[in-house]
Amino acid sequence: MAKIMIVDDALFMRQMLSKALLSEGHEICAEASNAKEAVEKYKTSKPDLVTMDIVMPMMEELDGIGAVKEIIKFDPQAKILLVSAMSQQPIVVEAIRLGAKDFLSKPVNAERLKETVRNILANS
Repeated sequence: MAKIMIVDDALFMRQMLSKALLSEGHEICAEASNAKEAVEKYKTSKPDLVTMDIVMPMMEELDGIGAVKEIIKFDPQAKILLVSAMSQQPIVVEAIRLGAKDFLSKPVNAERLKETVRNILANS
C-alpha cells in the first residue's frame, strides 16, 4: 500500500489518523507536528501521500498553507490531503489551488478518510 506522512500539531489526531490508515494496510513513514518539520520530513521520507493540518503553530513563519506551497515547490506531483477543523472556504480553496488534492473536516470520519485516500491514490 502507500507510504503516508501525517502532519498535525495534536498527538491524538496523528494517532487517530495513523490507526485508520494502518488498518487499510498503509505505512506511516513519518509524522510531523508543525509545518517546518513537515517540509523537512517530506524531503527525507518521500511519502506517497500527506495528510496536512491547516492550522498549526507557526514555526519560522510557516503554517499549513505554507507547508503545502513548499512541498509542491519541492515535488509538483505531491499528493496532499488537507485535514483540518478549519473549514473556511477561502483557505481551503487557496490550498487546493496550490496543489492539495482534497479536504476533510475534523472530526474526521475514519471510513471517509480511507475512501478519500483511496481516491487520491487512484486518481493522481
